[in-house]
Amino acid sequence: MKTVAEKELEKEMEKTEKTENEPLTEETNRQEEETAQETASSENQEETESQEEPAGENTRAVKKEKKKKEKTDKKQDALKTKVDELEDRVKRQMAEFDNFRKRTEKEKSAMFETGAKSVIEKILPVVDNFERGLAAVPESEKGDAFVQGMEKIYKQILTELESIDVKPIEAVGKEFNPEFHNAVMQVESEEYEAGIIAQELQRGYTYRDGVVRHSMVAVVKD
Repeated sequence: MKTVAEKELEKEMEKTEKTENEPLTEETNRQEEETAQETASSENQEETESQEEPAGENTRAVKKEKKKKEKTDKKQDALKTKVDELEDRVKRQMAEFDNFRKRTEKEKSAMFETGAKSVIEKILPVVDNFERGLAAVPESEKGDAFVQGMEKIYKQILTELESIDVKPIEAVGKEFNPEFHNAVMQVESEEYEAGIIAQELQRGYTYRDGVVRHSMVAVVKD
C-alpha cells in the first residue's frame, strides 16, 4: 500500500500535468481557429475571384464585339460611299451620253436639212423652166401630146416636192412679208392697196419651217 506521502506526490504530479496541458490545449484550439479562419478567407477569396473572372471575361467579350461591330460599320460606310460615287459617275456618264446622242441627232438632222435644201434649190430652176415653157405654149397647141406630157411631168415634180414638205409661197394678193417675199419693184394698181403684192416674178418655196427661196414680187407702192 501507498503511503500518504506517495499519494500526495501523485496528486501534485497530476495537477502539474493538468496545468501544463491546459495552455497547450488553448494554443492548439487557437491555432485550429486561425487555420479555419484562413481556410474560410481563402475560400471566400477564391469564390470572389471566380465570380469576378467571368465578369471580366464578359466585359472583354463585349468590348471585342463592339470593336468588331465598329470595324464592320466602317467597312459598310466605306462601301456605301464607294457605291454612291460609282452611281454618281454612272449617272454623269449616262447624262453625257444622252447629251451626246441628242447633239448628234441634232447635227445629223441639221446636215440632212442642209443637204435637202441644197438639192431642192437645184431642182427649183428646173421647175421654173417647166413653168416658163408651158406658159409660152400657144392655146392652139395645148392639146398636143408632147405638151400634155410636159404638163404631167411638171405636176409630178410638184407632187414629189410637196410629199417632202416643199410648198410654194403664196404671193399675189397677200400683204408683203420680208420673211417670205423679196420686193424687186413697186407698181401702181387699181386692184390692190398699197403694200399688197400685185405680181409674182419668181415663185418662192418653203421646206418644212424654213424658206428655201424667197418669192420675187412687185409690191403696190404708196
